[in-house]
Formats: sequence, structure tokens, C-alpha cells
Amino acid sequence: MRLHRRATLVLATTLSIVGVTAAAGASAPAPAEAATSTAIPTGSVTSNGHTWTPVVSRDFTTNAALGSFTNVYGAAQAGYSNLRDTSGKGLYSPAKVLSAQNGNLDYYLHTASGQPLVAAYMPNGYTGQTYGRYAVRLQADNLPGYKVAFNLWPTSNNWNQGEIDWPDGGINGPVFPASAIAGSYNSSTGSMSFDKPPTSAAPTMGTGWHDYVIEWSPGHVRWYFDGTLVGQTTNPSGVPTQPLRWTLQAETNLEGKTVAASTAGHLRVAWAVQYKY
Repeated sequence: MRLHRRATLVLATTLSIVGVTAAAGASAPAPAEAATSTAIPTGSVTSNGHTWTPVVSRDFTTNAALGSFTNVYGAAQAGYSNLRDTSGKGLYSPAKVLSAQNGNLDYYLHTASGQPLVAAYMPNGYTGQTYGRYAVRLQADNLPGYKVAFNLWPTSNNWNQGEIDWPDGGINGPVFPASAIAGSYNSSTGSMSFDKPPTSAAPTMGTGWHDYVIEWSPGHVRWYFDGTLVGQTTNPSGVPTQPLRWTLQAETNLEGKTVAASTAGHLRVAWAVQYKY
């Protein structure tokens, strides 16, 4: 997390749009792995004294071949296109990355013509919500150089209103939760302060299918991994209070490491469910 200020932060700025043409003879993505038998959750959930009611449920049972995802699921769900990712090295290219097959949303992360291609799926498009429960089941190949940054981001694009992350980390390493403390933006460093657990909350990304849940309520953010509470905020006044939109980003690393052109593989999402508070 730290300084990973996403394409969302630059939507209001002038961008240099870079077109990408797939390399001739580029190999087609491998068939998507079938989702596990764990079905998409249905109905309301009671947790921490709250009842959470589903407002968006995505389980990707309608197939969409690579290049047709926007036509099948819509431009809003396909997320950003022709924008640089947080590191500036990846290019959001849903037409070349996203597909839906075998009941999964499939991110085909790869390099074409020297350009790493990434994507940011948005289960509810650009529509934000204040408070809520956000549950997603995912699995990934071992993809050194790429990372996930699944987050709740201000619909205003004003980072100072806060941000909530889970999971966030390399697709061949541990992942972390965090909540940017609302009002903590430092203009001199261009950074926020984060309220987060002191250590990683989940094992290495790529070890199989896992469930990640954010519960965001007034004064609290809680994070769950496979049904177990792995962290919660400690600063009630720093918890965001403004509408945030859910964005499931796969992007290039923030450590300045080169993404090998030979690195290619898949991040798969079996389902994503957004609940209202």
C-alpha cells in the first residue's frame, strides 16, 4: 500500500494515453481453472452486531472471451482502460486481460510488445457506498512482478477521505490489509498514514483459493481471511466516512522491479459480493 495511489488518483489529471498492440504470434491464455465447489454466498449476513444485506453479487457464470468482456459485462465493470497503474509501468488493458470462463473472472497478466498489461475489475462500476461488507474469493498463479491491490477508493478521488485495502501484496508473496486514516494526507510527501495490523495477515498469494472479507462500519474496519478475523483498525476517528467504490486491481509491483516479459499467468476470482450496512 503506502504510496500505491492507483490510476484513480490521476483520473482528474491530464494523462498520456498509450496504445498497445499485442505482439504477433502472442500465445493465447491458458484455459481458466474451474472455481472450487464453494458457492457464492446468498442472503444477508449477521456479524459484529450488524446485518449486512447483499446489493451486488457477481459469479461470472456468463462466458466472455478475451476481448469481449466489456461487451458482455459492461464498460463500468471492466474498470480503467489505457491508464497507467500505480507504479507507472503497467497499463490497464481490460480488452487484453479480462475474460470470464468456467465460472471465474480471469485476469490474464502478461506482457505484449514490451508492455506489462494489467486490469482493475469493478463489481459495482463507479458507484460508491458508505460502509459495507465486501467479500471476494480468489486464486492466483505465481506471478513475480505483479501484485493485487483490492481496495475501497473515494468516489470523489480525494485520497484524504481515506482508503481501505484487502488483499494487497505481491502475487508471489504475503498480502496485507490496511485502512488509510481519513484526514492524514501529507502534501509534502504525497502520502497517507495507515491503520493496519503489524504483520502480514495471509500466506503467500498463489497458494490456492481463499476468501477475503472487509467489514466497514462507523468507527471500525475489520478484515477476515477464510472466515477468521486477522485484523481491525484501532483509530475510530480515522475510519473513512465518505462513499468508497470497490476496485479489484491487479497491477505491477511498487518496488521498482522489472516485470519479466516471460512472466504470464492468471489471477482468478470465483465471486464477489458487496453488502450494505
